[in-house]
Amino acid sequence: MKKSITLLGIVLVLSAIVLSACGGSSDGGSTSTSRPETPSEYASLTNPLAGNADAVSSGKALYDSNCASCHGDAGLGDGVAGTQLTPKPANLVSSAKETTAGYLYFRILKGGMMDPVNSSMPSQEGLLTDEQIWQLVSYIESWK
Repeated sequence: MKKSITLLGIVLVLSAIVLSACGGSSDGGSTSTSRPETPSEYASLTNPLAGNADAVSSGKALYDSNCASCHGDAGLGDGVAGTQLTPKPANLVSSAKETTAGYLYFRILKGGMMDPVNSSMPSQEGLLTDEQIWQLVSYIESWK
């Protein structure tokens, strides 16, 4: 019995850690949000893979494995893992419509664990290549 309780405790702690790794905006997945300015080094970036169907397909596979648990299958900020986060994960459909490719690239690369964003969104810097980040941007932009 003690082993079962200990195991349950470990599972709960690990679950909390995993859930804290997903996040987004403070808008609770709404369709409009106040976003920080895109840093100047990213503001003028354009997606080098824009319009590439293979990039969108690769981006979907990356999204499904890295993002959907928090942002939801359709990018609405309603993923199962994100339900316990504060702030709630961003609605990426709105983000695609309201931001630039440079902003999306910046947020995927740097995440949101910094001022003024202050979310649980983990940085993908060093985890994903530039090409993989642009593939994710391509997939997210396909929702426009």
